Amino acid sequence: MPVMGLMKLKAAFITKYGAPPSFYIRAPGRVNLIGEHIDYCGYAVLPMALEQDILAAVSPTQTEIIRLANTNPVYLDYNVHIKKIHIDRTNPQWHYYFLCGFKGIQEHFNLITPCGMNCMLDGTIPASSGLSSSSAMVCCAGLITTVVNQKALSKVELAEICAKCERYIGTEGGGMDQSISFLAEKGTAKLIEFNPLRATDVTLPSGAVFVIANSCVEMNKAATAHFNIRVVECRLAAKILAKSKGLKWKKLIKLRDVQTELGLSLEEMLSAVEEVLHPEPYSSEEVCQYLGINQKELVTSILSQNTQDVTSFKLHQRAKHVYSEAARVLKFKNICDHTPENAVQLVGKLMHQSHVSCKDLYQCSCPELDQLVDICMQSGAIGCRLTGAGWGGCTVSMVPTDKLEHFLAKVQEAFYKTDAQRAALQKQNLFATQPGGGATVYHEA
Repeated sequence: MPVMGLMKLKAAFITKYGAPPSFYIRAPGRVNLIGEHIDYCGYAVLPMALEQDILAAVSPTQTEIIRLANTNPVYLDYNVHIKKIHIDRTNPQWHYYFLCGFKGIQEHFNLITPCGMNCMLDGTIPASSGLSSSSAMVCCAGLITTVVNQKALSKVELAEICAKCERYIGTEGGGMDQSISFLAEKGTAKLIEFNPLRATDVTLPSGAVFVIANSCVEMNKAATAHFNIRVVECRLAAKILAKSKGLKWKKLIKLRDVQTELGLSLEEMLSAVEEVLHPEPYSSEEVCQYLGINQKELVTSILSQNTQDVTSFKLHQRAKHVYSEAARVLKFKNICDHTPENAVQLVGKLMHQSHVSCKDLYQCSCPELDQLVDICMQSGAIGCRLTGAGWGGCTVSMVPTDKLEHFLAKVQEAFYKTDAQRAALQKQNLFATQPGGGATVYHEA
């Protein structure tokens, strides 16, 4: 139990609302060790929860008002009537992520007049850093709304609801962030599989720790189309692969669906990508011609709301990344399960391959991330890669335990001390972490 965090939050709640809270909620951030941009394609991922989290102090009220406040003055107070909730996709604000979780539970239980509440929130996850602060907020709100309205849901049900309801703000994610936030257990990473959602413990190799380093480039995935363009490109690649193999392509949405229907291995799917999809970008006209649809059908049945103006799609590169990354996840878990003598080196190599694929095939890196990966490798990391959506945010490095202090000092010198803004936030931008536990309800502080 994060006692110091809860006591600070309790004091802020009393100052704001004049009485102690009824309960507290914690929802952790996460670092994805391997398996980037493949959860929404149906493939397993391998994250662990962070010790960093979103904390909330809450009291139900007899009003029909949601009152939100934050210990960080950057995030302004927000009050809304439960029947006047509006989530603006074009202008994502911190409170909209809370409202996603609230609305998801409200709709799941068909709550006509859900309970009002007073909430004070605090967070230790760096914002827009690729460590899932936004999804942790959604999960925190979903759990709060469940407790306030005296409902009961399993962790799997909560994860599935929160994965769906984050789409209210326009993010078409696959469910990894919400799943690990609820299903995490202290001391172990998890292989998260989908349809049905399930989590398997993965014991990480001994002799190494994972270190998070923030590039200090913020990327708000809901405010840009980058993320959703990749989702759409994977969807189009799945449909063209399916049609080329004589499958009923209109029913198939994910690259994993195509593999399942064909009954092929991931290596065989990579061969199919090389055979069917050309490396040059596809125009929307070419996509329509291949699928035998018109532009209106493309826009209304395949593209998402904020990708309807996109006219060029890199299908070969995206599909190649997804199938190769899905294979790396399975190899990573296999190494952890069998722990050969060189397990740390083997896992590190997979992490590096993952970053190269994210950079070159998925194009979700950025110059600062690539520079940081190079610095981490030169400072003693065995493996390093971007983590999270990319286009900014963090790297995760696997570092030998006995070289941790040397590694931290070298990265501080080479990346953070060269920039005043980075140096000022060094402690929260560079840290070693252990697998943390999942979302929890506390009743005392």
